[in-house]
Amino acid sequence: MNSALHEDQMRVTSVPFRSTNMVIFTGVPLAKDSYKTNSGKYYVTIKVDPESIPVQPELGQHWSVKGHRQLKNMETGDYVMQQHTYESPEYVECSLPETGEQLIRFIARESIFKGIGESKARALWQLLGKDFHATLRNDTPESRKRLKSIVNDDSVESLYKGYAKYKNLAYCNWMSEHKIPASVQQRLLKHHGEVSIDVIKGNPYALIGFGLSFSDIEDIIKVTDFKTDVAKDDPRRLSAALEMAIRKEIEKGHTYTTHTNVRPYLYKLLKDKILITQAFQSGHNKAQYILNPDKGTYHPTAQLLMESVVAKRLNALVKCNDLLDEQANAAYCTAVAELPYDLTSKQTEAVITCLDSSVSCITGGAGTGKTTVLRAALKAYHQQGFEVHAVALSGRAAMRLHESIGFVTSTIAKFLREEPIEPSDKQTNHLLVIDEASMIDLPTMYRLVNHIHPSTRLIFTGDPDQLPPIGCGKVLADIVQAKTVANTMLDIVKRQEGSTGIPEYSKLINQGVMPDHLSTDAIHFHETSQENIAQVCCQLYQKSPENSRIMAPTKALVAEINMLTQEAINPNGSRLEFEINGEKFFQNIRLNDTILFTRNHYDKGIQNGSLGVLTSVTASGDSYGEVTLDTGDKIEITQTVLDCMELGYAITLHKAQGSQFPRIIIALKKGRIVDRAWLYTAITRAEHEIHIVGSSAEFRLVTEAPSHSHKRNSYLVELLTKQ
Repeated sequence: MNSALHEDQMRVTSVPFRSTNMVIFTGVPLAKDSYKTNSGKYYVTIKVDPESIPVQPELGQHWSVKGHRQLKNMETGDYVMQQHTYESPEYVECSLPETGEQLIRFIARESIFKGIGESKARALWQLLGKDFHATLRNDTPESRKRLKSIVNDDSVESLYKGYAKYKNLAYCNWMSEHKIPASVQQRLLKHHGEVSIDVIKGNPYALIGFGLSFSDIEDIIKVTDFKTDVAKDDPRRLSAALEMAIRKEIEKGHTYTTHTNVRPYLYKLLKDKILITQAFQSGHNKAQYILNPDKGTYHPTAQLLMESVVAKRLNALVKCNDLLDEQANAAYCTAVAELPYDLTSKQTEAVITCLDSSVSCITGGAGTGKTTVLRAALKAYHQQGFEVHAVALSGRAAMRLHESIGFVTSTIAKFLREEPIEPSDKQTNHLLVIDEASMIDLPTMYRLVNHIHPSTRLIFTGDPDQLPPIGCGKVLADIVQAKTVANTMLDIVKRQEGSTGIPEYSKLINQGVMPDHLSTDAIHFHETSQENIAQVCCQLYQKSPENSRIMAPTKALVAEINMLTQEAINPNGSRLEFEINGEKFFQNIRLNDTILFTRNHYDKGIQNGSLGVLTSVTASGDSYGEVTLDTGDKIEITQTVLDCMELGYAITLHKAQGSQFPRIIIALKKGRIVDRAWLYTAITRAEHEIHIVGSSAEFRLVTEAPSHSHKRNSYLVELLTKQ
């Protein structure tokens, strides 16, 4: 490769590949200062991370590129063309043509400008000349009247639509000059447009709202003309520092924070006690957070609104209890009579509570019979004519729920995309069951509440001692703690003959008690040094691959174990490959590998957390192969599917939560998220057999220290008890 930097200008003629990690687009070169293309001796290919460019490439766009270039001769039919390839170039920019001839040809070729060929585009330019941009920037009756002298109403509409799309590219140049990252530019142009850009021009700290950190913004200010405008004690700067400090607390899972917790982070940002005092006094930005003067707590407005709405709905439902009438009682008796076993007294109490209450909880650890209670309660509700909606956060959890209760289930994401629940003409009553509710964060619960009619009854099932949600809040734990919603906590009644011992073992962990024997019954502890954990997990997996899944706390450890396991049990499988522009690309995924999908693609039949096996690497048309899911469904591997496939021998616990596997191998390696709740949740993923790999000293530390979730600040409990 030549070390010198080269430049090319091109018009995009194809976009053969798009994924979240890479976009490849090609085009014909443009002669400098002219719309005419160069002689057809070469074409330009750009390969970039889509996050590093301000807009996504589309046919007809003009791009300038500068960077290291690779030259390659490519056969295209009877011709040999030279390909100029720029991979991750230093500079790449999309621009709207400025000169008359460029604009005329651009508008004539771009499909968004419907009904305008070259002659009409030329006539428009002759009519408007230098007023062209001003006319299309300001959509007024006068402007439209001028345009209508050349083109019809539909074409006028398409002119404004097309120009609005491309005029934003001018802002890209301004943002690039001001060192605003391309990924932020994309979000600004896609969802916000020029209004937000005006806000940023007036206050660069507004970029916090687009994912930039305080220090990122400070760096931008230092090297651009913003620096003349922002002093150390500028109220915009102080307010932004306080907002950033509060945001950091929300990222930890809190829904509010305190003066004491915010101060150290504020000192990190401002490094000056006087400025910190000024920040606390600077007149709080009411749009972003509210100060509770009684307690000195800072409540971000969004979180406070969500907590208030959720609390209001739950409190309203609580007031509509005492519902166990004769019809409900008859339905209960029929449902229980159909069960092939007797309910315990606690389980009976749980079923009756569900039927008697508009909102209720069934909680308890593994093996306590939550599913048994739910199945009986739902049969009774169904007999009374209720329409049952049952949801879980993950695809596997929804599938397991369906197998357990026999009703149609879906993921929460899919449920929220469907029509909201409203009473129909038949006055059908509705019941929403939220399974594995410990995984539900505050924003998700807020969206669920807004998606169902206030008369919809609710049943939460789950284990409040499991891992808290990834997002902020801890809805199920708060509901249980508040004690205003009817909750039946099920417990292990007695040790069954020949049982695995898993429920009893997990109960000890949950209580912070070190088991007398780390290996007992179906639970096996393997004393292992930190550096050998991945290797031992891999060896254990090989003993029963078809039944096993490895749980690990970090993505890095998951990746390491996956590579080792693939090498150990599937070293010679054919690699998945695909071809773009005559160039072969390989994925490090092999025939017969276990696969995890990391994003939802409901149209393809996969969800985040879906698991399967790569059963074909034979390309056909747009498909590169096939994955057979553990549900038996077969999924064609297209570009979009390929982009969310990973090895799935080992997965993180969050991907496994809500699912169970016959044999679980737990990589107990200390880290930020590994605490008692993490270990307890991992253990309860197993159906028959557990292997824990790590050190007994680490096991003791994790078990005996309180879990992090207990330290989460949440205002929901208070709102639920303020009736």
